[in-house]
Amino acid sequence: MRNVIIIGSGPAGLTAAIYTARANLKPIVLEGLNVDHQPGGQLMITTEVENYPGFPHGVTGPKLMEQFRAQAERFGTEFLTEDAVKTELSGPVKRVWVESLGDAPIEAKTVIISTGAVAKYTGAPGEKELMNYGVSACATCDGSLFRSEHVMVVGGGDTAMEEALYLANIVKSVTVVHRRDSLRASKIMQERALKHPNIKFAWNKEITEYLGVSEQRLRAVTLRDTQTGALSEHPIGGVFVAIGHTPASQLFMGQVDVHDNGYIKTVPGTTQTSVEGVFACGDVQDHVYRQAITAAGTGCMAAIEAERYISAHES
Repeated sequence: MRNVIIIGSGPAGLTAAIYTARANLKPIVLEGLNVDHQPGGQLMITTEVENYPGFPHGVTGPKLMEQFRAQAERFGTEFLTEDAVKTELSGPVKRVWVESLGDAPIEAKTVIISTGAVAKYTGAPGEKELMNYGVSACATCDGSLFRSEHVMVVGGGDTAMEEALYLANIVKSVTVVHRRDSLRASKIMQERALKHPNIKFAWNKEITEYLGVSEQRLRAVTLRDTQTGALSEHPIGGVFVAIGHTPASQLFMGQVDVHDNGYIKTVPGTTQTSVEGVFACGDVQDHVYRQAITAAGTGCMAAIEAERYISAHES
């Protein structure tokens, strides 16, 4: 019987591992295996992290996660490089299955869910190859790298407007690319974006190709007019895709309560889910901030809450 199973190994999961390991709870981390749930989470595909405290000269995403992992390992965290394939979370004994153990589940008193979320992309040719080479899904993470550039933001919802407004104060200019002729964003966000002198709109347009793969640097995009089908090439320094994220909560559907958008519900001010002894931290329960440091903060919260839960049920 384990004390804690941590599912996921991004900043949230590894912070939870550091805290629970230091509390002598001997956590086991299922660190993930496939592309969507790879060890280290989304920071593994982030080239430069400049806003994580303690790194005045910046640090690469993989290097930062390597240090998180080494710290967790130092205190005795056990790692299993596998995906959880099935869970039973109700009752005092939580069960999690992984492929290599077949029908034998790992059993624990508590489970910390830190499976993260995955950004949605346009899927246009060149996008994948140019990720972190001019294409990004996070303005607050990467915006400062584009100060001297003209950039585009793809999307028409609140997230896209937030990204555009944030970037408009940093970069040379922002063009919002939207496949319709009206925005889905809330009225107040629309008004702010439409009034901003540094934001332009490319209505009824969608990106069909990202150019610059051979140079390993985005240099232009091809836009298609959604009404006429006409194609046009536009030189651009950066593209921020803001069409939403998908939380990796599918494994827990029907077991813990989730919001309409799939993010796991937690009791406000805590990481406690609708199931006793099950905690959720990081991007799988946070659709607002989605930053490495906020994920790490909730990972700390989940660890402390798991420790208190175990103590309360042992006395």
